Amino acid sequence: MSDPLLDPDFIDSPPMVQPKFTSRSQSVRAVIGDTITLPCEVENLGRNILLWRRGSAVVTAANLIITRDTRFKLLEGYSLQIKNVRPQDAGDYNCQIGDHDNRDLVHTVEILVPPSVRSNPETGHVTVRKGGTATLECKASGNPVPSISWTRKDSIHGSPHLSEGPTLTLENVNRQDSGTYRCYADNGIREPVFVDMQLIVLSPPEITVEKSWVHAGEGYEAQLVCTVHGDANPEVMWYQDSFLLHPNDRRTMDTRGEKHYLTVRNVRASDFGNYSCVAENSLGRAKKYIEVSGRPGPAQFHSPMYSRYREMYNLTWSIESFPLIEEIRLLYRKLMFSNRCLIFFVLTVKFFHFLPFSRVPHRPKCLQMNESFQHPGRWHDIILNPPSTRSESYRHIMTYTIKGLDPNSVYETIVQAKNRYGWNEVSDIFQFYTLSTDMPNEDVEQTLGSTAYGNNYRALNRCSGLRTELIPGTILLSLAGAIWRLVRT
Repeated sequence: MSDPLLDPDFIDSPPMVQPKFTSRSQSVRAVIGDTITLPCEVENLGRNILLWRRGSAVVTAANLIITRDTRFKLLEGYSLQIKNVRPQDAGDYNCQIGDHDNRDLVHTVEILVPPSVRSNPETGHVTVRKGGTATLECKASGNPVPSISWTRKDSIHGSPHLSEGPTLTLENVNRQDSGTYRCYADNGIREPVFVDMQLIVLSPPEITVEKSWVHAGEGYEAQLVCTVHGDANPEVMWYQDSFLLHPNDRRTMDTRGEKHYLTVRNVRASDFGNYSCVAENSLGRAKKYIEVSGRPGPAQFHSPMYSRYREMYNLTWSIESFPLIEEIRLLYRKLMFSNRCLIFFVLTVKFFHFLPFSRVPHRPKCLQMNESFQHPGRWHDIILNPPSTRSESYRHIMTYTIKGLDPNSVYETIVQAKNRYGWNEVSDIFQFYTLSTDMPNEDVEQTLGSTAYGNNYRALNRCSGLRTELIPGTILLSLAGAIWRLVRT
């Protein structure tokens, strides 16, 4: 045998250099739809073939794309590019040198998926009876796994947070729980998503009436309104006394949403009386009463709270009555309080002269109704002549000046009226206050002017006749005098 060291081909051959990866393994996170690049740089590849594998499947070999997926592409230097990545693209990708060692570089790909959510049931509607338990469920998917939260979409208090998790449970539900509930899913990838679910609570009808007492006049029109709540298709009927009513040439019945209307045209005396709005569904029955009467409506007061005088008060009120009013009765009395409470009242009245009306303090509790330390005086009963005119076809306006009052005092009054159908209900109690000193004449003309009807009173509560720099001294002197009189008494 010849000596290999003497072979010229062996002597001229350079030593074998092993190929080496210059790229490093990576963990790549990409959002669905993105484009990613997996690097694979190799030194001294020589005649070796570079393969890209995913599991047992060959993706590329040398410069050839083996896979039929057109989203895969080789870049210069054998880096692998994947466009528009999908969830199924997640996994390990091996860049392998095809020599006897089969050395490889592994990249791990994770695909981030924005959240998606759907309701269960898919209709998004859940129906439950009043008093039962409602369960609302939504299912979310995405990578990472989304967190789920619930809010009430149509809440009058905005969208309060209700709970976390895929299930929202509401126990002992009632009609107010009906509405739209929103299930949010969020995993930090792009924007949160939501699905709405509709909860329907089946309940017996519930009725509210706009007015339980309706004033009417013969020859005029009267309208009765009741609002019926209930999701089980309630049937609504109208009764006069115990007789079921049907539409006729003078009587119509209309429905607009939850509101039900009974309109009576050209009212007759026989139309006065008690009416009832009755609603019935498969779960129950409800009834509300409305009285239609020709008697006057209750008096509504339009006077300011504070008098402009020490010993008198101008009281203004309005009364609805289609017939002329035949008699008006006015009752008033003085309220007695503890000295401490009255001192607070005097302070309030004194500052009233110099403060904007919006800053006048509210009445202290001791000046309000139904307090045990009030000691009302006797009622003064006055019968008044009815007004000869009225500002509208059925609204009567009247003003009366109550005289002989005590200064620095609190009074309350009520008014009652009568027409040819009888006396109306006594009005609510109205309180007013007298001053310790009369306001100057020029200020009386500018303070608390009124219109002929309604609450359109305008308060101009600064005494223009007094110079600003004199106000503090005047207040102190007035308060000192008032407190001295209280102590003396």
